[in-house]
Amino acid sequence: MTEQNQNLPDAESYDAAASSLSGQVDNSVMTELLSIRSSIDNIDATLVFLLAERFKATQKVGFLKAAHRLPAGDPGRETAQIARLRRLAEDAHLDPAFAEKFLNFIIGEVIRHHEAIAEDHQAATKSLVTGSTKHPASPAASVDA
Repeated sequence: MTEQNQNLPDAESYDAAASSLSGQVDNSVMTELLSIRSSIDNIDATLVFLLAERFKATQKVGFLKAAHRLPAGDPGRETAQIARLRRLAEDAHLDPAFAEKFLNFIIGEVIRHHEAIAEDHQAATKSLVTGSTKHPASPAASVDA
């Protein structure tokens, strides 16, 4: 857990009705606010699961790149994706600059993961060549299996 998240409650103890505004606003306003927040909570959960699926797919790309000694990043693909996402954001009435920042953050994480997968793959390949029985504790060690 990161430092900034150490004081957060876990998912099981989440209180959807938690608010600093409780008792300070009319009950009908609070009810409407909690209803809208419930929709936001559902969207947030969906985003987390979609990001998890996206990272599962990019992990497969990372294994493929590592097995074929391809670079972790692909600037041409990244540029095309950013342009595409900016267009989609405009169509969705979302700030394209925000969408670009979001995608750049994801791309940075994906490249970091790909570099780690490549390092693990290289270590596993080296240990096979040298006959070492030590293998990195990583799924990348089983890429060729």
